[in-house]
Amino acid sequence: MLKQKHLLGLEGYPAEDIQTIIDTAFNFREVLERPIKKVPSLQGVTIVNLFFENSTRTRISFELAQKRLSADTVNFSASSSSLKKGESFKDTAQNIEAMKIDAVVMRHPTPGAAKHLTEFIDAIIINAGDGTHEHPTQAILDMMSLHEKFGRLRGLKIGIIGDIVHSRVALSNIYGLTSMGAEVTICGPPNLIPSFLQDLNVNYNDNLDEVIDWADALNVLRIQRERMGIGLVPSNREYRATFGITQERLNKHEKEIIIMHPGPMNRGVEIDGFVADSNQAIILDQVLNGVASRMAILYLLCGGKANVGEN
Repeated sequence: MLKQKHLLGLEGYPAEDIQTIIDTAFNFREVLERPIKKVPSLQGVTIVNLFFENSTRTRISFELAQKRLSADTVNFSASSSSLKKGESFKDTAQNIEAMKIDAVVMRHPTPGAAKHLTEFIDAIIINAGDGTHEHPTQAILDMMSLHEKFGRLRGLKIGIIGDIVHSRVALSNIYGLTSMGAEVTICGPPNLIPSFLQDLNVNYNDNLDEVIDWADALNVLRIQRERMGIGLVPSNREYRATFGITQERLNKHEKEIIIMHPGPMNRGVEIDGFVADSNQAIILDQVLNGVASRMAILYLLCGGKANVGEN
């Protein structure tokens, strides 16, 4: 089991726990390859998916992970809840816990919301994204995907490309990768790089071609226009010309490089469709590993009652 009760973020998260999650996730990946993709590991455990922001991949991934583990799942949507009638976040959370739940998977637009929730309820909390802060389960599935491809994380050179300052995926990846011994270089427009860069133990290079020459893999981020101010990115064409992962750009570099993307993709902006669909890209592997890694996280945090390998 893991040292911490909750998974709120990867800042300061024990490297040995990250490795335990990844190792367990590979066991569950084998389960997902079977004709019957279900184990009774969390039978009798009730998990609430508490989403205050729209989500497709993360929500479906968690729901599938819960069902594959035989957990009882309840989905909560803020848009159709009593929050619309003026009920407080605290009262909503405590009313849900009063129904005898075991864990909450929460996405919220406010940084720190998952940690705030731990002050109100005793259930296990898993952060599915809190504003521009962290998205730890995405980083774990990214690290699992890299481990699957290279057989290790220590010593890998990973470039994270794009809008770093608004990306909770970037921050969790930085914390997780550096903790696991990988080297990280971030690349993007200077006004989309966090001011606290010196505290992150990463390098910054605004020359994408130099980063491609250096890196083993690139994690390409979406331009998050819904989170940024107007005018931070002049135009899609200008961004693509400077920071877009195009086939033409990759062809200039005589090397193999792995391409990742957390989704959703803006094809033709930060990544070309041909690149996203190429053999260099492991984007769909990330999606499958998302289910396996979230199964591992739920299993380890909620005290799985059966062996991973059981049918």
